[in-house]
Amino acid sequence: MGFQGFDKNFNITDKVAIVTGGASGIGKAISELFFEKGAKVAILDLKDNVGEVARELSEKNVIGVKCDVTNDYSMKNAINEVINVFKKIDILVNCAGIALLDDAENITDDYWQKTIDINLTGSFKMCQKVGNIMIEQGNGGRIINLASQAAIIALDNHVAYAASKAGIIGVTKVLAYEWAQFNIRVNAISPTVVLTELGKKAWAGEKGEKAKKEIPLGRFGYPEEVAAVALFLASDAANMITGENIVIDGGNTIK
Repeated sequence: MGFQGFDKNFNITDKVAIVTGGASGIGKAISELFFEKGAKVAILDLKDNVGEVARELSEKNVIGVKCDVTNDYSMKNAINEVINVFKKIDILVNCAGIALLDDAENITDDYWQKTIDINLTGSFKMCQKVGNIMIEQGNGGRIINLASQAAIIALDNHVAYAASKAGIIGVTKVLAYEWAQFNIRVNAISPTVVLTELGKKAWAGEKGEKAKKEIPLGRFGYPEEVAAVALFLASDAANMITGENIVIDGGNTIK
């Protein structure tokens, strides 16, 4: 299909979007912006308050579904609930993730495996399950995976996290290549430190000030800035973009 133009307001009206990890942080910012731009949003999260977060946005066009991305049964049930309520899936954003940090010589098997299971395997399995639905629907789709600057530069104590996020970029490229024939675009986003509630605590004080000095723009990112890129990738404005990793890092990885 050739270029058809796009809505310059970046509306995604009546699109159905799943956002994993959508009850807080970057995922919540994406859920809120997608809803504001007209999407019907399914927030999938392991947190007990996922339903409450959804109801705060809308009683009608947003649902919250408890979901464990390391459990096949939980994922299938969550996806089935989205289909039952909204009848289709147009967009998947994989935000669910964990950061268990330690140096390479001491990191435990438990830290390593949990990080890979949630960040990499969980994201791929969501892609696989939702991708098959998109293929069956026959209308194409958008998949956006949250990677990290840790996928492309070395960070202390991030060996498991870096491995999981580098894997995300690899998965994104392969899925984009294989699923282009079905008009499914698959892209990744790699932020620097983002000032979620957890980010603010983890990078407060001297540690944060030192890290910001390494960033040419001199600051960390905000969840809304990541959400803006996710919206662009989910919209028709990005119809010619697939298999890419969009870095949001204030220039930190250009050195």
